[in-house]
Amino acid sequence: MQNRPAIPDEIKREVRQRCGFGCVICGFPLYEYEHMLEWAEVQRHVADEITLLCREHHGMKTNGLLPKEDVFKANSNPYNLQKGVSKNVMLYYSGKDVAFYLGNSCFKFEGLPNNAFFAPLVIDGLAMVGFRVEDDKLLMNFVAFDEFNKPILNIVDNELVYDSTQWDVEWVAQKLTVREAKGKILLQLQFEPPGVIRFSKGRVLRNGVEFLVGKNYFFNTNNSNFFGSINTVNCAVGIAVGEPRPNCGTGIVIGGINRYLFDRKEARKFLRNSLNKKRLTSDCGV
Repeated sequence: MQNRPAIPDEIKREVRQRCGFGCVICGFPLYEYEHMLEWAEVQRHVADEITLLCREHHGMKTNGLLPKEDVFKANSNPYNLQKGVSKNVMLYYSGKDVAFYLGNSCFKFEGLPNNAFFAPLVIDGLAMVGFRVEDDKLLMNFVAFDEFNKPILNIVDNELVYDSTQWDVEWVAQKLTVREAKGKILLQLQFEPPGVIRFSKGRVLRNGVEFLVGKNYFFNTNNSNFFGSINTVNCAVGIAVGEPRPNCGTGIVIGGINRYLFDRKEARKFLRNSLNKKRLTSDCGV
């Protein structure tokens, strides 16, 4: 095993796409790469000979409790591709202290009371991220859309499901990455139970609104607004965009969004210039 070469990334991606980004038998999106023909026999990495199995089904195959024939059959008709969505996963969020990171900005609520609702990000009245405590249980909700306002990932009361028709979905440990194309990340989330979720990279999309998110910034493409290192604590709403505006304590409100007529190319040029200025300032110790 020590001399066994790693599966190349391109082959892993091809396997994920073919298998619907989850165990081919049950659809569970935390998976392992399994050689349907035993590695000891073939000693090669070929995409068509590799499938995805969750840890339970991988163990059953290894222990001879799951016949190879059943794995081949499931591989030819993966669970998630039949359903169009992934198998649901429960996320173990708990307690009353929560935080949502958008790039390096943090929207936090400490001591969230029963029956209260904290919305770190709201667009057009919809809580893109939300936390509430019900019967002393912390429940997280999250939704992500593509360019066409189609939901691609949904967390409802800690239960996560994603659209299995995406170009690529990769979940490794705490990090879930959805890609639109090679080298193009639509969203990258990091789950840190019991109370933290990070949107570390990608795009937030809704009704023509676009935020670009990077390691140390988030940027509203519509109005060319650059944000970094923003922190709110115990505001019922962290950042609100569009209408209706929240009638409660809100950290940042962005109105007058130019949704469809803005120049995306110029906006991205402005972002690059802003990032360069930020790096120069940092390098100079200012």
